[in-house]
Amino acid sequence: MASTQGAAEVLVASNRGPVSYVLKDGDEGGPIEARRGGGGLVSALSVVEDKLWVCSALTEGDREAVRRGVSEPGVRMLDIDADVHADAYNGVANSVLWFVHHMLYQTPLEPSFGPEFRRQWASYEAYNRAFAEALAEEAAPGATVVVQDYHLTLVPGMLRELRGDLRIGHFSHTPWAPVDYFRMLPDDIAEQILKGMLGADRLGFLTRRWADAFTDCCTRILGGTSGTRIGVHGLGADADFLRERAGRPDVEERLAALREQVGEGRQVIVRVDRTELSKNIVRGLHAYELLLETRPDLREKVVHVAFAYPSRQDLAVYRDYTDEVSRVAEAINSRFGTQGWTPVVLHVKDDFARSLAAYRLADVALVNPIRDGMNLVAKEVPVVSDAGCVLVLSREAGAYEELGEDALVVNPYDVSGTASALGAALALGEEERAERTKRLAAAGTALPPGQWFLDQLAALQE
Repeated sequence: MASTQGAAEVLVASNRGPVSYVLKDGDEGGPIEARRGGGGLVSALSVVEDKLWVCSALTEGDREAVRRGVSEPGVRMLDIDADVHADAYNGVANSVLWFVHHMLYQTPLEPSFGPEFRRQWASYEAYNRAFAEALAEEAAPGATVVVQDYHLTLVPGMLRELRGDLRIGHFSHTPWAPVDYFRMLPDDIAEQILKGMLGADRLGFLTRRWADAFTDCCTRILGGTSGTRIGVHGLGADADFLRERAGRPDVEERLAALREQVGEGRQVIVRVDRTELSKNIVRGLHAYELLLETRPDLREKVVHVAFAYPSRQDLAVYRDYTDEVSRVAEAINSRFGTQGWTPVVLHVKDDFARSLAAYRLADVALVNPIRDGMNLVAKEVPVVSDAGCVLVLSREAGAYEELGEDALVVNPYDVSGTASALGAALALGEEERAERTKRLAAAGTALPPGQWFLDQLAALQE
């Protein structure tokens, strides 16, 4: 494998690629339809046209496309065994590494690393090795490879062994755990992850805080970072795209529908999140409930528009959390709602146009994660808000480093403090709100996705 060299000069590796395949009519022998993906990473990487994107087949349609030799230019999809992928993706990446970096464990009971974890870890190694071998095969001599995220922490080290000539970068889109929490992982696994990452020439993080946490782990566990360079690239929102997209007819249509749901003359608190455990939606709802309880003057004058799009529903803990979000929202409406006022307007079906409509409507944006690598919603809402909005922001979001000065900052665990911040946000004067919004939008779009990626490439090639 190491001796084979391809022609790609710039390569990207990520679990999810820019395209997915659907078996039409669900027929295995029938035609396959390719669907281009959206999202920040696809947008960011589109600035480099001549690149190869190595990704994993995620669905039966994807696997069938690989088996038939169906592909898109510039994409190599890997048909990794479905059971191996499930172990690596759900068993390790999403159920262990995500939980460690977001500090989500209920430690009296979890984690518990026994034989089943070791079996899944072997799959995680195999999954990472498949990526490393594909990258080694496709990369031209001296090519630049940028590996994405916690799914592929072992790839840099594995690829370095196969192809010492390559310039290898890795970017973490999540927080990095503080060393004492990271050390919950078995010692050999913690070392393996860090050494895998340090196979890169350069590692990128969203904030200085996460970069420093990684460095601290390396120093305490390995004795140093072995000369690997570490940089910070605070991914921003794409202002041009958001403003154009937010003005399209489908958004206008949804805006009119939302206005009708909210009712005339009411202030609007907006949140848009996946039902990800780290997003802290339930405490946000409890804070809003406390606001209504302690400020009867606000009843019938404010509506909480909460979009909570189901995430990772193949994991029971996420299904339970999604159910709890709905239960709490219904309880608030039952307790406080009147014939002409629904306190919480909850939507659980993902709809980007409706999200943008909510952004435009927002008087207050609530972004209160327990822990978040960045949180682009905090950066996006001020860009498209029609009348300006106040950002109530958790100090545990990566976006806090850039936006904290112009936001009302909260401790995400403090429901009383969050309720007070929501009340203060609703009371803020128009002029101050407009000024804050302008500064938030400028800070939030300072490093748009395309430039974010080009900066990493330039730093790698130095």
